[in-house]
Amino acid sequence: MISDSVPSTSSPTKDVNDTTYEEESERSSKNLEVSDGDRDDEDEDEEVSWVTWLCNQKGNEFFCQVDDGYLLDDSNLSGLSSQVPCYDYALDLILDVESSHDEFTDEQNDLVEWAAEMLYGLIHARYILTSQGMAAMLEKYRSYDFGTCPRFHCNKQRCLPVGESDTPRSRTVKIYCPKCEDIYAPESKHQENIDGAYFGTTFPHLFFMNNPHLRPEKANENYVPRIYGFKISK
Repeated sequence: MISDSVPSTSSPTKDVNDTTYEEESERSSKNLEVSDGDRDDEDEDEEVSWVTWLCNQKGNEFFCQVDDGYLLDDSNLSGLSSQVPCYDYALDLILDVESSHDEFTDEQNDLVEWAAEMLYGLIHARYILTSQGMAAMLEKYRSYDFGTCPRFHCNKQRCLPVGESDTPRSRTVKIYCPKCEDIYAPESKHQENIDGAYFGTTFPHLFFMNNPHLRPEKANENYVPRIYGFKISK
């Protein structure tokens, strides 16, 4: 599962032998919902891409699959190499490109796996702002993949994922209700550690600007505290 349990070390490098990242990735790898063994068993049954495998993991329901054409366009990835360690290896893993992973230790492979998840998350935040990405998220919105508002008077209004910050490793993802215009923690505990930067602060608001017919009327009903039927005085 993509999470924000990531190294806090500044100035990441592409060196896969960096011991600091190895130590941190060993801890972060414990958050993965499916082990490498499970993934191998899955591959034996059906050959799936790394992106498909990642998006199908429990807790990653908020993510759509980024189109291959978008991933292969270098202009869409501008600036990400300085934010993600082992960038080249991580991108190869995302694209299912053969590389020298077999020569790595288990710790190094864990680091590359974590870096690939982080890189995909940052690419995802950009992709869902495009017309193609927004269409993919629209289908998930219609399917209630992002959950509903927990506020009673919003009457199970469908929500959208949102980040409180565009900076990675700062805040976890929340769900935004367009009816009461407030944000809430996701319903599933598996989504509690997902980095909010993988969705960004812009997405839900741009989504409703592009789909104004989906924006609900604002909530106009509030709970009124009463004692023996009388409103409580301020």
